[in-house]
Amino acid sequence: MRIGVDLGGTKIEIVALDDSGHERLRRRIASPQNDYAATIRAIATLVAGAENEIGIRCTVGVGIPGTISPMSGLVKNANSVWLIGHPLDRDLAAALGRRIRLSNDANCFALSEASDGAAAGYRVAFGAILGTGVGAGLVVDRSTIAGMNAIAGEWGHNPLPWAEADEPPTARCWCGKTRCIETYLSGPALEREWKRTMGKTATAIEIARRADVGDAAADAVLRRYETRLAKALASVINMLDPDIIVLGGGLSNIARLYRNVPALWGRFTFSDQITTPLVGAQHGDSSGVRGAAYLWPPQATAD
Repeated sequence: MRIGVDLGGTKIEIVALDDSGHERLRRRIASPQNDYAATIRAIATLVAGAENEIGIRCTVGVGIPGTISPMSGLVKNANSVWLIGHPLDRDLAAALGRRIRLSNDANCFALSEASDGAAAGYRVAFGAILGTGVGAGLVVDRSTIAGMNAIAGEWGHNPLPWAEADEPPTARCWCGKTRCIETYLSGPALEREWKRTMGKTATAIEIARRADVGDAAADAVLRRYETRLAKALASVINMLDPDIIVLGGGLSNIARLYRNVPALWGRFTFSDQITTPLVGAQHGDSSGVRGAAYLWPPQATAD
């Protein structure tokens, strides 16, 4: 039995999967804010409660909005900033009394979809999350690729490629740089583009709904978004040429992306033809927590 924990900025989710990938239990609580010790306690309490309910000691995998630095052994690049600078994997292992496996949440998302989701059966899968932020994970032969510096897949913190001369400036990214892909393709970025264009606010889902019923202004905003997404994914295709690209996060629910973006990205790729499938996540919001569980193979023991 494998437990997965998805440690997010606003919620902590836990799932227990049997060897066939079927859910035996799922729970969700609010994340403690700005309190590292309380975060450790919350995860330990969730795991203990899950194991008490199902009656089995499990392996534990954890997905986090950041990564462990290979140099320092401490959390880096986490937008849940209270995790930064702490040995989260070691502290959780001590609190749970066993080894754990920990990975970036986007890697967990990609692993879930490559294991038994939309990318199952594909050797090289790139999973991109378009939500409050923009992240990505790379999976090869159902194994996550972290990279020498544990930053493989940090696609959202590259500059938007092939930017137009009149491309509007964006807000400074939380990483400290400007013109990051995240500042163009996240949900808040789409909402800022609407406000810049229309002078009023709307959520990303409202913008997509307006476009679906023929609102010309909403359609124009989404077309600019689709072109930027096509450029950003074309750079991934040029570099990695993955067998499939899977979208997750709130914006992945915009159905027209799967039709319009592949129709555009050929303009920016170094090939005569692009046949890469672009698909939505099969497990939706559950992919991150399922992928955390899959950090352990089925035959592993909790020790």
